[in-house]
Amino acid sequence: MSSVIWYLYEFARKSWAESFAGAKTDREIMDAPDRFRDFPEVIKENCIACGACTAACPAPQAIKLVRTEDNAHEEGITYPVINNRGCIRCGFCAEVCPTDPKTLLCGENHLIREEFTILPVDLMYVIDDYLCIRCKKCMDTCPVEGAIFEEDNKVVIDKAKCITCGECLKTCPVKGAVKGIFIDNIQEQKQIINLVVNTLEARIQKEEENIKELSAPEVYKIDMPIQELVERARSIISNDELILDIIQKITDRLKMRIITWDQEKCNNCRLCVADCPSGAITYTKENGVLRNPKKCLRCSICYQTCPFGVAGYYMARFLLSEPNLEDAVIHITLKASQLPIGAG
Repeated sequence: MSSVIWYLYEFARKSWAESFAGAKTDREIMDAPDRFRDFPEVIKENCIACGACTAACPAPQAIKLVRTEDNAHEEGITYPVINNRGCIRCGFCAEVCPTDPKTLLCGENHLIREEFTILPVDLMYVIDDYLCIRCKKCMDTCPVEGAIFEEDNKVVIDKAKCITCGECLKTCPVKGAVKGIFIDNIQEQKQIINLVVNTLEARIQKEEENIKELSAPEVYKIDMPIQELVERARSIISNDELILDIIQKITDRLKMRIITWDQEKCNNCRLCVADCPSGAITYTKENGVLRNPKKCLRCSICYQTCPFGVAGYYMARFLLSEPNLEDAVIHITLKASQLPIGAG
């Protein structure tokens, strides 16, 4: 009983009440460091609906694309939505996002700082600390003393000393750890990215009837020569090095989701209409269930919902046969999805 009275006496003291009410966390603990990767912040207006973020994300259900409704004045916009319960804050979505300024922000590590863009060069080299294995081969091969150095257990390129010779990129044993980034002609780069992705998708769509027959263990292959694509890219900008760099990065990273639609199998059950997040699938008495490919986000919900196999879902990957613009071919491989049909 005496101990209870002692605790009551302590809690009743004015000094204790003031210290409890004014308690604060130490700022060194509370403030996040500059390189802290937070949950991605989405800038909706910058999104071009390319889907690179959803393809790069390693965490299931952590990121998806949604589309706002059209109205009388303007079309709806497509943008990514982050599920914080699924996101592991790896930053891949922000890294692969091609827009400038970025649609996704999650830390200083994934930004090209403004002070770097004043350099009178077209190409800038950066080291991805996430992929770097600290072998220091880039430091050994760099012809400029001090241009590449180690700081806080990170290998860093000093932009003021770098002469953009590219020796670090040639020497690095890890693909993607050293990146060459073109810092000029941003709008032209966006146009070429859209051109390449749209051309690849159009080429795949020409094979839709054959792709529909593809079963899960099989692989469907398409070879697409790039000469016509290169000529169209040159009409946007006459820089073959930049064009090749963009095509290489797209074929290295891009995984394209392909949705096919077999109208003859549709029984107008309308399960997909209610589940489609973008309004791409509609129903009318006159026309039945119809899909608008321009609004489709390739989320695969219709494929998983439909019990009749109307929607087909496939994954396409790409490989550039050789690093030149004259004789190269883009190898396209498609595989049927492993997701179960009618899972919804």
